Amino acid sequence: MALFENLSERLSDSLRKISGKATLTEENIQDTLREVRMALLEADVALPVTKMFVERVRERAVGTQVGSGLNPGQQFLKLVQAELEHLMGDANESLNLAVQAPAVILMAGLQGAGKTTSVAKLARFLKDREKKKVMVVSADVYRPAAIHQLATLAEEVGAEFHPSSADEKPLDIAARALAAARTSFADVLIVDTAGRLHIDGELMAEIQALSKALNPVETLFVIDAMIGQDAVNTAKAFDEALPLTGVVLTKVDGDARGGAALSVRHVTGKPIKFLGVGEKTDALEPFHPDRIASRILGMGDVLSLIEDVEQKVDSKKAARLANKVKKGKKFDLEDLRDQLDQMQNMGGMGGILDKLPGMGNMAQMAEQAGVGSQFKRMTVIIDSMTPAERRNPDGLLNGSRKRRITQGSGTSIQDLNRLLKQYKQMSKMMKKMKGKNMAAMARSMDGMMGGAGGPGGGMPPGGFPR
Repeated sequence: MALFENLSERLSDSLRKISGKATLTEENIQDTLREVRMALLEADVALPVTKMFVERVRERAVGTQVGSGLNPGQQFLKLVQAELEHLMGDANESLNLAVQAPAVILMAGLQGAGKTTSVAKLARFLKDREKKKVMVVSADVYRPAAIHQLATLAEEVGAEFHPSSADEKPLDIAARALAAARTSFADVLIVDTAGRLHIDGELMAEIQALSKALNPVETLFVIDAMIGQDAVNTAKAFDEALPLTGVVLTKVDGDARGGAALSVRHVTGKPIKFLGVGEKTDALEPFHPDRIASRILGMGDVLSLIEDVEQKVDSKKAARLANKVKKGKKFDLEDLRDQLDQMQNMGGMGGILDKLPGMGNMAQMAEQAGVGSQFKRMTVIIDSMTPAERRNPDGLLNGSRKRRITQGSGTSIQDLNRLLKQYKQMSKMMKKMKGKNMAAMARSMDGMMGGAGGPGGGMPPGGFPR
């Protein structure tokens, strides 16, 4: 998660300096706390929030006896993690939908924050995970393109779209949509509102009127994680104007420094409920302070990884491959393409490594080495083959076929040969697993890949594609 990369790196460096001490004292934590303070300020955390955080860590740390089995560095890390969790809200707070249907969710925020996309992502989340019937409507009469965009996204995610037009009044649109949601027995009505490039009286008056008319059960403030310190002032203004119930932090996959996530909760007192982690409509994650704190400190986020697997991996394809391997049937390039697709669905190699304990640096290395683009290139090459070539590359891929495939995929013979080399390595590995159950297969794969901490570093066979 790009949002916390710099902060994670700085904090990891500063926390290393305290290991090996017998106890935590004012003197031996002073330098580390100074580094923590600098790391937070560089990450765009608001100054008052940084001061409060560092003071709380100091108060808890000084005089703390190091627990059995922990060294002072680990003890201090535990304290910092606990305070990070507290700063971001202690626990995930889900949406309150336990009201008479339709539950109304009002989305507020500045233009460009990603409100309309977040409406669609939230609709998909509620439909897929909560099994709700969702209707969406746009009350943004100043941007006809926003209405059209929401109509397109609603169709993509399978939500009911209530039409509106630029010549209507937002209050009339809202009233009509609420009546339509009742008639169609929708569980949830999500209302997209107009944004401006800056906060102004007209915008606030309009959204306050909408709030009074709709009496929403949730009013979510959508904010771009990349605007840094300005996020705090914007959040404050919206919080004073509206009965906010939570925050949706968008674009956390961008090159942001993370300060907004750590400041917004403290400034508004309202929980961050969701993170927008990409452009796709399934790229919305419930915000878990404990998991995010763990990732900031380089300790991974295995729970989110498990949820990703459950939500995004095609269980039928996975079971089919496991069965194929168990029976000793040949692993082919169609199987390899399925594996690459599943990995991309879970955020690519970097996204997976980022959630594994101690693998934060590996995730960055994977990004720098261009592993994601290499995997995409491999998929394009496989897509340029005929079904017969995918099933039997060893027997069919002669020189002329290779030239046709590389021309069709815009790649080189070297790219194709590299793919075939990796495919052969995976085929050998799969043959060795014949007859084994899933647990034994996992152990075999771990052994062949060197284990997470071994010489292979848990990388795919052959390491990073070059």
